[in-house]
Amino acid sequence: MASDAPVPFKNWFDAALYRRLADLVAEIEPRFDRARFLALTLEGLDARELMDRMRQTAVGLHAALPGPYSAQLAALRTLAPRIGHGFVTLSLGEFVARHGLDDPARSLDMLRFLTPLGSSEFAVRPFLQRDLTGTLATLLVWARDPDEHVRRLASEGSRPRLPWGLRLTELVRDPSPTLPILELLKADPSPYVRKSVANHLNDIAKDHPEWMLDVVERWDRSDPGVAWVVRHALRTLVKRGHPRALALCGARAAAAAHVKVEQFSVGPKRLKLGERIELTATLTSTAKSDETLIVDYVIHYVRASGTSEKVFKWSQPVLAPHASVSLKKRQQIRDFTTRKHQPGRHRVELQVNGRRLAEAFFTLSV
Repeated sequence: MASDAPVPFKNWFDAALYRRLADLVAEIEPRFDRARFLALTLEGLDARELMDRMRQTAVGLHAALPGPYSAQLAALRTLAPRIGHGFVTLSLGEFVARHGLDDPARSLDMLRFLTPLGSSEFAVRPFLQRDLTGTLATLLVWARDPDEHVRRLASEGSRPRLPWGLRLTELVRDPSPTLPILELLKADPSPYVRKSVANHLNDIAKDHPEWMLDVVERWDRSDPGVAWVVRHALRTLVKRGHPRALALCGARAAAAAHVKVEQFSVGPKRLKLGERIELTATLTSTAKSDETLIVDYVIHYVRASGTSEKVFKWSQPVLAPHASVSLKKRQQIRDFTTRKHQPGRHRVELQVNGRRLAEAFFTLSV
């Protein structure tokens, strides 16, 4: 019987991929040790997860390519456009990060070349860790590049807390060195770049909320692109009910919100993993003027010991005085790489302007 289960991402790096890569590199560099590359990448393959497979690809390439780093880099520069898969191309950035730290000019130029083919956001971080000032100077040049992928790399690569990436502890402590990059890119014509700026600011907000708010309050939010960056950057603070963040979104602080919950429910009351819950809520404004509401919901997931919560965005209605709004939301309850569900009674809370006003429950069987 055919399975409906999705193919794991780690299978991007399968035996067929490694044999194809070996053929491609051998065409470029006849002295390439194909047998050694395949031995290093195929042995133990099944036990490796996605990021380990990506890293091992770089290990195999370094061991099997002849010559010094500069010659190896030249071969990989020819290889990169032929791979045809963005995540697989990340392994070339990993190669640069592992073996090119002592040759930053050549290496950073290679990362700039690679990033439109497969983002160099992970690979640039060891260079920032080694030489923050010098590497940021290069990123500031990249922030003016004609290619949106290169401009995005300037922001994404220097995020203090990039998921899956090396944490940049100097920038966690003091985010100010990346501000010139964010200032250049906040009104970038590319949504792809502006989203990175917003995510970068959201990273900063986790450690320095007041500093980040001081920055975005100075920005001209009459520009629609800048306004979007600011709203997206504020999401963590809004979920926490931070008064300044709420005010920047046009909403009152939680304690001052004039709203009444008429109804809140979650159904079905019992479901199996893979099925969907439906949330419904009816809210009424008790204000004498228009009221902006930032409505979220919070699921308290059952864990092997205790619970953990996650806040989800829902809606941002603007209610006229004494007006009501009815909201609906459906969400599938399924496992992710980062979240495995446990059976049991799950609590769901309705959150308005950072304040939790009602709760309901569903029971999950796995």
